[in-house]
Amino acid sequence: MHFENKSIPGQQGFSTEDILWAVGIWSVILTLSPVVVFYVLMVA
Repeated sequence: MHFENKSIPGQQGFSTEDILWAVGIWSVILTLSPVVVFYVLMVA
């Protein structure tokens, strides 16, 4: 299977899409974690 390298020559590190994905995932985790902890404390 062949994957084309679509990255811009000379570009290193993360792309904008990768940063947006990371920020989105971390924001969801940080906003849901207090809810999960509260739920566990109430149920346990």
